Amino acid sequence: MLKPLGDSSVLIQLGNAINPALNARVHTLSALLQSSPAVIETVPAYCTVLIHYDPLTTTYNQIKNIIEEKISLLDDATHRPSRRLEIPVLYGNASGPDFETVATTLALSPSELIRLHSEREYTVYMMGFTPGFPYLGILNEKLTLPRMSTPRTRVPAGSVAIAGSQTGIYPVDSPGGWHILGHTPLKLFDPLSENPFLFAPGDVVKFVPMETT
Repeated sequence: MLKPLGDSSVLIQLGNAINPALNARVHTLSALLQSSPAVIETVPAYCTVLIHYDPLTTTYNQIKNIIEEKISLLDDATHRPSRRLEIPVLYGNASGPDFETVATTLALSPSELIRLHSEREYTVYMMGFTPGFPYLGILNEKLTLPRMSTPRTRVPAGSVAIAGSQTGIYPVDSPGGWHILGHTPLKLFDPLSENPFLFAPGDVVKFVPMETT
């Protein structure tokens, strides 16, 4: 489904579910569209791709034809192979200021909370809201928790957190309303590096609990 947004953007919806197969198609379509000179930028999400184009050089009908052509190529396109990354996490105490509250709220023991969060492999569905922030899913339903009613004004870089059915890692110091369970020493965003982001959409992430000293 195509939905014009203003005179220079189009939202492409490939489905309504959140699953790795559909998300892989989203990112494959995004890559196909980026190869077109008429497309200025693509913004892939869970099951949609937002594209920006210049209405002074490209009409809506022209961009619509380009989108439909690229969609027709999806089944024959090659998906980027997934990488598997293990992320060390120190849970609780100063590293996870919300850990005890989350455990109490969800009626879980500390060890059960760590197990439920770290036993799954998560897909990187999309990137945002700060440079390098990975939206990872899907959480075990026992860990589902709404965002905090009052966001923090500063969440330290490396904070591992949960909200809704997702988990994520803050790559830079920033405001945030997710519940912080722990911290990873890994650097997720390095603007001076040739490859500034640790994660890319489609990667598979496994959290590995660190031993406290």
